[in-house]
Amino acid sequence: MNKLAYGMVGGGPGSFIGDAHRHSINLDGLAELKAGCFSRTFEKTIEKGKEWGIEEDRLYPDFETMAKAEGTRKDGIDFVVIVTPNVSHYPIAKAFLNAGINVSCDKPLCFTSEQASDLQKIAKERGLLFLVTYTYMGHVTAKHAKEIIRRGDLGKIRSVVAEFPQGWLAYEGEWGGKQGKWRADPKQSGSVNCLGDLGTHVENAVATMTGLKIKRVLAKMDAVVPGRVLDDNDFVMVEYEGGATGLYWTCQYAIGHDNSLRVRIYGENGTIQWFQEEPEKITVISRDGTINELHRGYGSIAPDAAKYGRLPSGHPEGWFEAMGNLYKSFINCIKAKRDGSFKPEMIDFPTVDDGAEGVRFIEACVKSNLNGNVWVDM
Repeated sequence: MNKLAYGMVGGGPGSFIGDAHRHSINLDGLAELKAGCFSRTFEKTIEKGKEWGIEEDRLYPDFETMAKAEGTRKDGIDFVVIVTPNVSHYPIAKAFLNAGINVSCDKPLCFTSEQASDLQKIAKERGLLFLVTYTYMGHVTAKHAKEIIRRGDLGKIRSVVAEFPQGWLAYEGEWGGKQGKWRADPKQSGSVNCLGDLGTHVENAVATMTGLKIKRVLAKMDAVVPGRVLDDNDFVMVEYEGGATGLYWTCQYAIGHDNSLRVRIYGENGTIQWFQEEPEKITVISRDGTINELHRGYGSIAPDAAKYGRLPSGHPEGWFEAMGNLYKSFINCIKAKRDGSFKPEMIDFPTVDDGAEGVRFIEACVKSNLNGNVWVDM
């Protein structure tokens, strides 16, 4: 099999998300890790690189050196995976785009809309693909929800209610370990914590499933747990182009919730309910009150969604598979660009444009909150 070569920035010792990306990419055997700068400490990068069987001359002390070197090698990487704290997403992504290398980056894409626009411009000018890993939209059932709405089964969308509560940062003095500390640190996370970590997933999930574009937002963002500087609870009212309305809630102190992303979509002809902790099913309620539970692995799932299923019904698929589905489309698109068969409609993953929308959503919410919870146009 003609595997692509990829590199990774971040994802070294103690990194949850780095392991998640590597495992997800490995699911289909379409790409192999060949280079990396896994830590700010070069010795740790070398240690992990040796553990993973990477040649020592492709282990780098910093991302700038890595981008320059890999961009000029005949056997250089086909794409880079960025799994670092938010503050470094923009400079790393820009360095690799300028080196002619496709990019996969964790969300949020970057700090400001100016940075986002810059990344969009470079990717477009260089003809490069850019995946932003909104993992949950890789689920087969989430893709099927998109298809139901696209073909008009729900009719005109009237309102959306979406939430993403967690409980892992519920107590004063408890920071959730390494992962929680940097998220709650303005120097590494920027102007937001909860909204950037969870709210961007909500924004992207709704946009992906419904196709709705946000017109304006009204946000109330609070730091509730003592000792917190950045937000740990957010309520956002949304008006979409075309007249539909929405309500989003994200929280990190909601005891009893683990990773409870839920989306409820209400149309003139019915309702869709999707819960990522139960991703094997999607609930569709018709206007006559008929409730249908559609399960992954059956013929009721649209072919464009069903093709991402790896296991038969009754064998649950989950988070790794969802991320793997994003990478499957991303890698296949890179291969198609290489052999000249690429068409834009092949893209079935969140792009730099989706990531930029998430950044603009954050900025509008922060502006709304700072100005006394007023409506702000997107």
